[in-house]
Amino acid sequence: MFLTITTTGTLERPATDLGFLLHKHPEKAQAFSTSYGTAHVLYPEADAERCTAALLLEVDAVALVRRGKGKGRGGAPDAALAQYVNDRPYAASSLLAVALSGVFSSAMKGVCNARPELPAEPRPLRIEVPALPARGGPALVRQLFEPLGWTVTAEPVPLDTEFPQWGDSRYVRLELESADRTLAEALRHLYVLLPVLDDAKHYWVSSDEVDKLLRAGEGWLPGHPEQKLITSRYLSRRWSLTRQATERLELVRLAEADDSAVEEIDNAVEAETETEERPTPLAVQRREAITAALKASGAARVLDLGCGQGQLVQALLEDPAFTEIVGLDVSMRALTIASRRLKLDRMGERQAARVKLLQGSLAYTDNRLKGYDAAVLSEVIEHLDLPRLPALEYAVFGAARPRTVLVTTPNVEYNVRWESLPAGHVRHGDHRFEWTRAEFRAWAEAVAERHGYGAEFLPVGPDDPEVGPPTQMAVFTLTTPKEAKAA
Repeated sequence: MFLTITTTGTLERPATDLGFLLHKHPEKAQAFSTSYGTAHVLYPEADAERCTAALLLEVDAVALVRRGKGKGRGGAPDAALAQYVNDRPYAASSLLAVALSGVFSSAMKGVCNARPELPAEPRPLRIEVPALPARGGPALVRQLFEPLGWTVTAEPVPLDTEFPQWGDSRYVRLELESADRTLAEALRHLYVLLPVLDDAKHYWVSSDEVDKLLRAGEGWLPGHPEQKLITSRYLSRRWSLTRQATERLELVRLAEADDSAVEEIDNAVEAETETEERPTPLAVQRREAITAALKASGAARVLDLGCGQGQLVQALLEDPAFTEIVGLDVSMRALTIASRRLKLDRMGERQAARVKLLQGSLAYTDNRLKGYDAAVLSEVIEHLDLPRLPALEYAVFGAARPRTVLVTTPNVEYNVRWESLPAGHVRHGDHRFEWTRAEFRAWAEAVAERHGYGAEFLPVGPDDPEVGPPTQMAVFTLTTPKEAKAA
């Protein structure tokens, strides 16, 4: 990855002041170690009239893989050579944004101990990024940078110059120019918008990312016309974090409009009066019900089939009664997020030995799934087309045959209690169906009869006397004597 920052000057105000601002001497080439490679800072040109600082980030693709898949770490797998052969070493992304904040941290904060007056002085700046992933194309690049006062040149990079009929890639060559800009502002714009354009981050996004976004976005993000898109993408589309950031940005905007402090605006309710307990989210209630059912079954080795982003795997890891937890999902993106959520690259050896993430499809039998005490399909079956359910049924109940199987799915009768859900709509756009309690019971009892299981039905969430619980759960227990004894 490569990025250059250029400024011009005069004898009275030399361009080499850029060295003071960046805290990097123009006559030296410096290298900085990172957890994913080496960052180099050098100056291709440096005189009173013109000075260019370059940041070259050498990404060690093997080191990145080892951080997630080191010996005993149990990181998520990837398809074939995709972990080693990708655009990480070349295309500006969150890796480069993190390098900017690490190598130029003082400059980004607007601090210069040697020349305290310099950070506040605007200067002409030109920033070039030869390869920038842009999910949204050159138009989105301009939408993000032009409202901030930059003159933007975003040229699409063709897939192959020898074959122009193939069209353009998702990368652009970016040039930003401004005649009147502080370096700290420029670095904060890049820190936020580089991962926004890539629409991905190489690390797990947690609540502290909201604080990072607000710090870097101070003074420009609250009034940006694309604030919602920036916030959502920067926070990896995690709606809870996005909502939190949006609310705080709105407070900042109101405070600026009223020429008041944020604390004065955000004082509508005294902290002491907030005595009402918030209801436990249904997702949490579901995980608690699954954990309780697994413990009641005596299961120690558990499969989470369709594990998604690893929330249930994380919850099960907290209980030492579960000695082995395997998460399986067809989506590599979901497994990557699960790996980050679980912090597999930093997990101790003994803890890492308890967890494993696998890529696979429940539409096919998989010998890796045999021999476990229990399997969980939490909010999975409704994401399959009905004609594909028999394949899942055989893969789980016919081939893998764990002693206990837990299946949860939405109860469509309860949908009338969701005020925000329009009549006739399912709860999620990817749901292929949602069953009534009678439909779910009929399916579960038929599956149990075909494969030698007994089925018990439990409510998850408040059990409404008219429409039942929001989530219904079936607990299948292997009843065939010979196989139950072997299991």
